[in-house]
Amino acid sequence: MNYKSILLDQLNACYNDKSWFIPLHEILIDLNGAQAAWETESKSSIWSIVNHLIFWNEKWLERYNAGHFELESSLNNDDTFYVDPHSIDDLEWKKTLQRLENVFYRWNRALEESTDSKLISVIPSYYNAPWWGVVSNLSIHNAYHIGQIMLLKKQLLSSRK
Repeated sequence: MNYKSILLDQLNACYNDKSWFIPLHEILIDLNGAQAAWETESKSSIWSIVNHLIFWNEKWLERYNAGHFELESSLNNDDTFYVDPHSIDDLEWKKTLQRLENVFYRWNRALEESTDSKLISVIPSYYNAPWWGVVSNLSIHNAYHIGQIMLLKKQLLSSRK
């Protein structure tokens, strides 16, 4: 067992391999745009969390592929949850799901093509963390939000009864 196989296992458990929890793809597949945009009292929606996951997975993949980066001090994490209220429809939701699938696919490709030396290399501008640790933590971040999405879906379905 090596870093690559563990990271691929974590990534796929989050998106499309049913194991300890229902993978994100399976949770989202039967939702329409209105359901995905449904908000709780806290203004959370499945769509907003999916946008947040897309943002961070794309951002870290971009950094991973570049091999280096500088932290952006102007980034506001709350902005990554934004859903444009004027584009809430099934077509836009399908586009969002495509972006989500695409970023998980691209992560799979990037990891499959990675060398062990890349995965153990450290990121000086990010606390000297090794890439394998950053990618592993990204999967933990994904799993955390997948749990939120599952709870929101349960609340949505129970509110419709």
